[in-house]
Amino acid sequence: MRVGAVQLTSTEDIDRNLATADRLVRQAAARGAELVALPEKWSVLGTGEHLRAGAQPLDGHAISWARDAARELGIDLVAGSIVERVPGQQKTSNTSVHVGPDGAVKAVYRKLHMFDVEVDGMLYAESEHEQAGDEVVISDLADGTKLGMSVCYDVRFPELYRLLGVQGAEIVSIPSAFTLATTRDHWEVLLRARAIENQCFIVAPNQIGSHPGGYRSGGRSMVIDPWGLVLASAPDVETAIVADLDWAVLRDVRRRLPALTHRRPEVYGPVHEREAAF
Repeated sequence: MRVGAVQLTSTEDIDRNLATADRLVRQAAARGAELVALPEKWSVLGTGEHLRAGAQPLDGHAISWARDAARELGIDLVAGSIVERVPGQQKTSNTSVHVGPDGAVKAVYRKLHMFDVEVDGMLYAESEHEQAGDEVVISDLADGTKLGMSVCYDVRFPELYRLLGVQGAEIVSIPSAFTLATTRDHWEVLLRARAIENQCFIVAPNQIGSHPGGYRSGGRSMVIDPWGLVLASAPDVETAIVADLDWAVLRDVRRRLPALTHRRPEVYGPVHEREAAF
């Protein structure tokens, strides 16, 4: 299988973001990608005010475009994440959507972990305007491959990826808007660790460059194999990268180093039972 990851510099200009996404998704598909993933908040990125103004329901323009593009190109498309306006919910959700080659929405994942941190003197407080999700999501690609879904800051929580791994995920998508500082120091390390720990392929499209409000993303979108090898990495521009996934590698890694079958949950138990010790 050939996969693609699209790297964008999204801003508050929704029309421009969609036009660039469309061009680069088509570029990846033209290079043979059967699965293409967009980054986090690809349709709009900026301050809380920009995000609220650009929020859309799942039947809004962004996902409607994604459905049309996936159907026309005959690809599985992970529409990164959008700022979702959820009926009856005061806050927005940070929502990743998997669309199949028939244009149907196959799965919806709402980001579990809110990015409430300080990086390089910049405060991020997603929980002020976003509602965390509460569901682990695995979807099926057109060929039956199991796709685990996550978003950005989730990558720092290995518990989520272990659940995806033991539930059968063979590819995990991590659409992101990783900050410049954390991209430079943590991004590749975390992505490779999640691939190695769970013996799966990782497709991680990231934002690149400057966004409204002084936010900066670090790029370096990647595709990584189950041995932790980087199959493709993006330069620091808006672009699409592609890589071929060799299923024989996944099978061989899991056969020779069957770490997932060596787990001993009867000893260390569910994580939540141990939390009191910290």
